[in-house]
Amino acid sequence: MEYKAGLYLCATPIGNLGDITARVEETLRRADVIFCEDTRNSAALLIALGIKKRLESCHEHNEMQRCADIVERIRGGAVVAYISDAGMPAISDPGERLVRACIDAGVHFEVLPGASASLTAAILSGLPTSRIYFMGFLPRSGVERAEAIAEIRRVTATTVIYESPYRVAETLAELCAALGDRQAAVCREITKLFEETRRGDLLALTEQARRDPPKGECVIVIGGAGENTDGGAGLEELLTDLLRSGMSVKDAAKRAAIVLDVPKGEAYTAANRIKEELNDRS
Repeated sequence: MEYKAGLYLCATPIGNLGDITARVEETLRRADVIFCEDTRNSAALLIALGIKKRLESCHEHNEMQRCADIVERIRGGAVVAYISDAGMPAISDPGERLVRACIDAGVHFEVLPGASASLTAAILSGLPTSRIYFMGFLPRSGVERAEAIAEIRRVTATTVIYESPYRVAETLAELCAALGDRQAAVCREITKLFEETRRGDLLALTEQARRDPPKGECVIVIGGAGENTDGGAGLEELLTDLLRSGMSVKDAAKRAAIVLDVPKGEAYTAANRIKEELNDRS
C-alpha cells in the first residue's frame, strides 16, 4: 500500500487488542511519526503490536500548538499517524482541531475507522438505533450541565453518554429525576473480560448503581423522548434529589428551572421549602 504524505487518524482498540484493524496496524508501522494523546498508553499499545516508532504527544492542552507542526511535516512529505488513548480520535478525544487544520491548510488526511464505544453501547442497549444522538461527556456541574440534561429531555433519538464509574449513580439519579422512567442501559468495560450491560428503566438502574457501583469505563444509553417515558418527574422530585446530593439551594433551583423549564422564582421557593424539610428530618 502506498502512503501519501498526510495525517492518518487511526482508531485503536477500546479494550480488546484483537479489535485493531490490519489497516491501522500497517499504518502505524509505516508512519514517519506517531502523535498520540498519552505517550505512556500508546507506548504500551505499540509494544503489544511489536512496533518500534517515535511517539510525540498531542492532547487537549497542546493540540492547537501541534496543528502547525503537523501541517508543516505533511507539507515536507511526512506520513503522520495520530492515535488517542482508545477508540476514534476526535470523538470525545483530541483530533478535531487537527482535522480542521488539515482542511484549512489544504493538506491530505484520512480517517481509519475501528472500534467505537458509543456505537457498540448503543447496539448492546437493545434500544432503537435508527437514530442516535451522541452527547459524549456531560458537563460536570453548573448551568452547562442543566442545559445538557434539558437538551436530552427534548431529544427523540436514543442518546449516548460517556460517564466516569464514580459518577454513574449520581448521573442516573439526575437523569431519572429529569426524564422519568425512560428505558436505558449502562454498558461497562466494553470488549474487555468483565464486559457487562445493565438494562432497565432509569429508576431501577439508579438503585442498582447505588447498591453495586459499576467499575471500569462506562457508557449510558437512554431511550428517546416518547420511548417508554412519562415525560419526566416533577419539580419537587428533581429538587429533592439535587439537594440530597449536596447542591446548594440556589444552584439546585437554577438547574431545575432549566431542566424542567419552570420559572426560576418558583424553583427557588420550592427549593427553600424542601431544604427546610430535609433539615427538619435530619
